[in-house]
Amino acid sequence: MSGETQPGSGSRQRIDKWLFFTRMVKSRSLAQGHIQSGHVRINGERVQQPSQTVKAGDRVELTLDRRDVVLIVKASGERRGPFEEAKLLYEDLTPPQGETKRLTPYEQAIRSTGAGRPTKKERRAVDRLMSDED
Repeated sequence: MSGETQPGSGSRQRIDKWLFFTRMVKSRSLAQGHIQSGHVRINGERVQQPSQTVKAGDRVELTLDRRDVVLIVKASGERRGPFEEAKLLYEDLTPPQGETKRLTPYEQAIRSTGAGRPTKKERRAVDRLMSDED
């Protein structure tokens, strides 16, 4: 029994190898880490073992650092080739990301007037106001 699978023809392949061949992850060990952390689902079922196999037609949902990916397996791979070759192994059904405006660190640091902690000037004004009431 050979450990390698041939592309196409309904063959099955380990999920960690398939993710590596499709260039979704940079190495098989990273793929195994994602799988064991529960970030991979095949046909809606959470996968815990890197030895789980996928075949053509399976739906693979993968949670990556910056995005969630939904893929349909088209074929198993033979090697980690260039991106154009890797795209032939799957159909990408990932929904487009919403147009969320990313704030720069400077924009995040700016507060609207009256929000957050008072400035030193505002605190002194409050102290003066409180001392006049006594």
